[in-house]
Amino acid sequence: MADIRDDLSSLSDPDPVRRAQIQMLKPLPKRFYKTVSVGPAESGNGHTILLDGRAVRTPAKQPLTVPTAAVAALLAAEWDAQRQEIDPATMPVTRLANTAIDGISKDIRAVFDDILNFAGTDLLCYRASEPEGLVARQAERWDPVITWAADTLGARFILAEGIVHQAQPRAAINGIAEALRAFATPLGLACLHTITTLTGSALLAIAFAEQRLSAEEAWALAHVDEDWQIEHWGTDDEAFQRRENRWREMQAATATLDALR
Repeated sequence: MADIRDDLSSLSDPDPVRRAQIQMLKPLPKRFYKTVSVGPAESGNGHTILLDGRAVRTPAKQPLTVPTAAVAALLAAEWDAQRQEIDPATMPVTRLANTAIDGISKDIRAVFDDILNFAGTDLLCYRASEPEGLVARQAERWDPVITWAADTLGARFILAEGIVHQAQPRAAINGIAEALRAFATPLGLACLHTITTLTGSALLAIAFAEQRLSAEEAWALAHVDEDWQIEHWGTDDEAFQRRENRWREMQAATATLDALR
């Protein structure tokens, strides 16, 4: 299955638009298998995907193994959904698992710290000074999450107007770090890092992980500013498609994190 591994590796760019551009430059491989099933991992821990009884491997030739049957079912559904050709761009859960196994497992701390870096400049902490309607909407939608983080996580963030950097209290970052530790497995961090980067907010990622927000609620909160602009100025097809592509990535990450529970 070297051809499949090569294609998945070349489409590992985190930007869905860039992945689509890469994909257009090369033909898609033909589907070579008939059946997709889930079996026990070679190590005895976890579950793996079998194509005609043969285990799938990552681009780095590691066994594609996940810790729960629910995540394995998501992976199997992606592989089974492929038709005449195998389109890695339509397999976001597989890409998450590959990233976790081949990359994050080798340096969990770096990804953990990167999520905390997002918390230090979290989207929800930077507020508009005008127009009045947007100021009110940000407060209405974002303040409940800020309050929840303070009351539940002990993470009390300072709000700022505009884009001038506001250093956050160490105690606030520590509160996020403490919550993050409950999900600090390679695949858990792959999911949370994806949610964080897509939304621009570690607070929204943790609020989803802690089941304070649904995926749809977190996504809507991440787009308060953009939706305000759309309401007043409209959008275009290209911007709409970019957002749709990113939403599919968000759905994959949130579904995978749920399946890890």
